Amino acid sequence: MTREAHQLAIDPTIAKEITSDTEIVYSLSGGKDSSAAAHRVDLYLDSIGHPKSRRHAIHADLGKIEWKQTPKFVEQIADTLAVDLTVVRRKAGGLIERWQDRWARSQARYRDLLTYQLISPFSSASLRFCTSEAKVSPINAELKRRHHGKTIISVIGVRRAESLGRAKAPISKFEASHTPPNNRAGTRLFSWNPIVEWTEGQVYDYHAANDLPLHPAYGMGSTRLSCSYCVLASLHNLQTASLCDGNHASYAEIVDLELTSGFSFQPGRWLAQVTPELLSADQARHLPAAIKSAELRRGLENSLPPDLRFKRGWPPRLPTLAEATTIATVRRAILADRSISNLYPTPSEIQARFAELHSTHRRKAEKEYQQ
Repeated sequence: MTREAHQLAIDPTIAKEITSDTEIVYSLSGGKDSSAAAHRVDLYLDSIGHPKSRRHAIHADLGKIEWKQTPKFVEQIADTLAVDLTVVRRKAGGLIERWQDRWARSQARYRDLLTYQLISPFSSASLRFCTSEAKVSPINAELKRRHHGKTIISVIGVRRAESLGRAKAPISKFEASHTPPNNRAGTRLFSWNPIVEWTEGQVYDYHAANDLPLHPAYGMGSTRLSCSYCVLASLHNLQTASLCDGNHASYAEIVDLELTSGFSFQPGRWLAQVTPELLSADQARHLPAAIKSAELRRGLENSLPPDLRFKRGWPPRLPTLAEATTIATVRRAILADRSISNLYPTPSEIQARFAELHSTHRRKAEKEYQQ
């Protein structure tokens, strides 16, 4: 593979912002892309004389759901780069704890008729709070704290060929939403995707050419490295994760949440069915009931008025008596199936609750408009 095949994607913004005072931070996940991006940028910075003392690495630890090999592997990559490593974590706990808390809140919101659909505990392709809350937010908060008043460039291993969602990823971006308010100190944060145009093959070739290590997950057959069990993972990668004994505790916790909530880990795919030999006798016994409960919920919720489904500013209007009767019937069955108290059992109580919520939202909107 020629050197030209491993060219950096660098735009005028990044070229201008890299000075001897700029703090360069390699965002390391343990995956092949983040390692390749960091190593390639480090060589470039050497070539232009950027001081090594202003280069760093950072890793967001997602807790129990991480591959057990990841912490030491990230340390190994940081040592290879000869930079300091900072590990950050979500203050309220890891990703599994976030999903468990989300389910507790979902039940409470449904009980209190703050929504008339139960909400899945899990993140998804359209709702990637796992990335925003457990990775991006703690990393950027630490960067702003540690490098207060500086220009910071966060190096990320995003590639356009990875997915449709990343096909239009820019080379760089000024992170305005992560710039402190009243920014008198002058802190500025940029994201840089230096290998955004590389193919997967180029990434592997780069590792081989530079004797860069790969995470053990790849040696087991995984095609990508993220959480041990990722909501976006293929069936193959989920099954591969189960080959590692260190991931079995996470598997059990996630399956327990599936069984408790009646929501599958991925749309149309129960993690409990991916590696059934890992299920406890109790989990295997309860799985059919959880699947049946999910089918019941989906069938009931399909009868609800579609324009009243939850969205920002909910509820958009008040239900008619016929609609309130349907809502009451659906809620009665779902609440009973999950042994949750029914605080609004009748159509008239449903209408009154909607009226209360609608009035509260309208007053709030009017207050915000006047400010």
